[in-house]
Amino acid sequence: MLRSVIAWTLVGAACLLSGCEKSAPRSPLPVYELDELQHDSAAHWVSRRLILTRSATPDAYLLSNAAGQLDDGALPDQIIPLQPIDQPPFVASRWPHLKDFYAFEVSVDEDLGKELLKHQLAVLQLDRHGEARGLSYLQTAGVIDDVYTSGDNDADENDILGARNDGQQTQFSLWAPTAQAVSVRLFDNDKQSLSDPIPLNQDTVTGIWHTSSNASVGTYYQYSIRTYHYRPKEVVTVQVTDPYSLSLSTNSHFSQVVNLNDPQTQPDGWSQDASPSLTNLEDQILYEVHIRDFSATDASLSDPSWRGKYAAFSDLDSAPMQHLQRLQAAGLNTIHLLPTYDMSTVDERPGWPVTLDTTFADVCERYAVNTICDEPAWPMTMTVGDALASLSPDSDDAQALVDALRGFDAFNWGYDPYHYTVPEGSYALDPEGMSRLKEFRSMVQSLHAMGLRVIMDVVYNHTFASGLDEKSVLDKVVPGYYHRRNPISGDIERSTCCENTATERVMMGKLMVDSLVTWARDYHIDGFRFDLMGHQPKALMLAAREAVQAVDPDTYFYGEGWNFGEVADHQRFEQASQRALAGTQIGTFSDRLRDAVRGGSSFLFADDIRRSQGIGNGLKVFPNELQQGADNHDMQQEYELSMDQLRVGLAGNLTSFTFTAQSGEEMQGLEVDFGGEPTAYAADPADTINYVSKHDNQTLWDNHQYRLPAELSPEQRMRAQLLSLAYPMYAQGIPFFHMGSELLRSKSFLRDSFDYGDWFNRVDFSMTHNNYHVGLPPADQDSRNWPLIQRLLKDNQGRDQVSPALIRQSAAMFMDMLRVRSQSPLLRLTDAQQIQQALRFLNTGQQHQPGMIALHIKDSDDNIDPNVSAMLLLFNQSLNPISLALPEASQYQLHPALQNGSDEVVKDTQISADSIQVPALTVAVLVTPQSS
Repeated sequence: MLRSVIAWTLVGAACLLSGCEKSAPRSPLPVYELDELQHDSAAHWVSRRLILTRSATPDAYLLSNAAGQLDDGALPDQIIPLQPIDQPPFVASRWPHLKDFYAFEVSVDEDLGKELLKHQLAVLQLDRHGEARGLSYLQTAGVIDDVYTSGDNDADENDILGARNDGQQTQFSLWAPTAQAVSVRLFDNDKQSLSDPIPLNQDTVTGIWHTSSNASVGTYYQYSIRTYHYRPKEVVTVQVTDPYSLSLSTNSHFSQVVNLNDPQTQPDGWSQDASPSLTNLEDQILYEVHIRDFSATDASLSDPSWRGKYAAFSDLDSAPMQHLQRLQAAGLNTIHLLPTYDMSTVDERPGWPVTLDTTFADVCERYAVNTICDEPAWPMTMTVGDALASLSPDSDDAQALVDALRGFDAFNWGYDPYHYTVPEGSYALDPEGMSRLKEFRSMVQSLHAMGLRVIMDVVYNHTFASGLDEKSVLDKVVPGYYHRRNPISGDIERSTCCENTATERVMMGKLMVDSLVTWARDYHIDGFRFDLMGHQPKALMLAAREAVQAVDPDTYFYGEGWNFGEVADHQRFEQASQRALAGTQIGTFSDRLRDAVRGGSSFLFADDIRRSQGIGNGLKVFPNELQQGADNHDMQQEYELSMDQLRVGLAGNLTSFTFTAQSGEEMQGLEVDFGGEPTAYAADPADTINYVSKHDNQTLWDNHQYRLPAELSPEQRMRAQLLSLAYPMYAQGIPFFHMGSELLRSKSFLRDSFDYGDWFNRVDFSMTHNNYHVGLPPADQDSRNWPLIQRLLKDNQGRDQVSPALIRQSAAMFMDMLRVRSQSPLLRLTDAQQIQQALRFLNTGQQHQPGMIALHIKDSDDNIDPNVSAMLLLFNQSLNPISLALPEASQYQLHPALQNGSDEVVKDTQISADSIQVPALTVAVLVTPQSS
């Protein structure tokens, strides 16, 4: 039987090489054996002549079938012998994750190679006894890049992808090199077909399919693609939208022909819209806003239909916009919008998604939610919001109702990409077609007119769906190319949460760059925050920024430089991770300062180190889990480390920054430990985004309630919140704040609120409540914390509840802090040398005053601040006043923004001839005026 396998294979190979007739005799026996072999996807065609496999064998053959189903008895229509060779040296640098694979040379001409890429391909390997070792389906992304993007004028140089209308005709261009046939179908506004499918012709050099049509602006379209797909392992015909869509129908079933320069896509005055400018990157103050959270529950909007919509940003008299204007007047200059591109999981039909104002009758009519509608627990006329308000906040009833409805509500953070370059329709009053484009631009225009720049959160590292799923796009157009697949199984990697894209692939990288340029050029977006940026190549990030700078020179890029997953430690390419991006001025979020504030042992140390249970209630809250407090000896060590981490954070997280550590020794930032890694990783202050709270994980308020001593008063808890926010506000680098942090925002302890509706995500800009204790958080995220939360609520005895007056006080104090930063160039130094020369930490070493960090910043000869020669920042993290001995104390006075500010406590800072006393839970910023 095995001899038949070999004989059949060699006959096929001989026919290929000699050109014999297809009718040459072949034994059918081996065909039936293919489906009995072990299958994987551990073969990789990486370049024209190179295939890599997991196994080393003396004989291997490339099998091809145009229809697929090789593992189901189908007969290969091509059999190509492979020649074992030594692995070329470039494999380890270009495909490091395949460096341990074995190399085979494949000899086919370019035309045949391109034709084979449209087929099912597998490698059959035989050992030295002629036994089949198994069948490995080929992953072909590498060779696709080699064949179609390695030249000087091929696919990646082509700028015509998508639907382009010149006023007379529309040219449709789709990159689908592995497709066997492509056509486009046109539809009218009612989605009725306008014609028979129009076939596209493929340019064999670029792999792009083209056709021209008389389709006008506003015409809807879909592509029909016949292609081999690796999931069902057969040739399929799929209907799919355009990856380069610029406009869509409601719920994104159809792409739409659009010209973004067309006046019907633009609000009045759009051509005069101008972004506010900044002198330096470090001048930015970032404020993270979720479009729905901003106004979804606001009662002050002039039109209730604007709640949760783009339109809310144009209602200047509403409570949310009034608050934003006050923040801007105090110094806020940049709004970071959570994802606003087309997302997958919210029903865009107006009036359909469930909100707090939806009645149960409407819920059951629209969605027939079994757990609610089969045996109704509430009157059908009751609204969801009223039902939630009627439930005991001590119970798990609220979360159960929220969980039952979350698949049908209007809420999602938006990290579920569908189409990358179209505004999300659920935020529009009219999601159909071009209206959403105009509404999005109106929002940007309104924010710019207020003096606020607009940053867009983008998620090019994954998609929501893949394969033949309903909301899969990229993986239908070029199956297996756009997503990063496991090198053995071929399954799409999901370390990000979802279907990881392969931005290291040339055309996925091009899609990202082209999308970014469109947002910057055509929507006036001023910068981009990249979700899980460490899953993307550093080289791509630099190239993307260069491309965007060509249309917007003062753009800013930043993102999450976390190092994990299948790309960790540069396994596949040099990542855009924290340490790799040092010196590029592409910012990364610093978990160092964040953890030192949120989970470190410095906070309240002076008063609580001696408590037998450790800090606060004996718990430290880290980003994703709770851990019991350690013994006092460990707490002493953690305290010293946390204090040094805070100092490094205040100094811009710079590796080269030298300072006197808590131990009294001189150290550099890179020498301070952070879980086995250096605390510092930056080479420039613009490399670092400083934050203590954002949409992920518990809010800062909720995090504190886990940690603070039960006996603290509401005012003390408020001051602890502001003290924590002071670290990113006053640190070198770029500060970042979660919307509502200044309002003591709570999500009722919910750790991950990405899809848990308005009830837990509410922000009240009327400042009457902070949304704390509105029900136990959803079981899926936090059920293991329920007993702890119930204990904390009981122990705190209401001291964790805040009044409207306290929320207003917190907001006012936050605005004072904004004024301090925006009025103080010494807090916004622009290079590492400036920071090293200007910054010096006091109160260090074994004789330090516990609980205080003291930072001195001296102006240089450059006269950075014409009004101030030196600043002194004193962070008192304890529950008692602390005095700092300072010979030149009398030279200092409270910063004018604090002297004239809303916090009466900081005004009690006592300055004598040789010391300064700072009140409890207070950050005093003092200055020495420049000599006249």
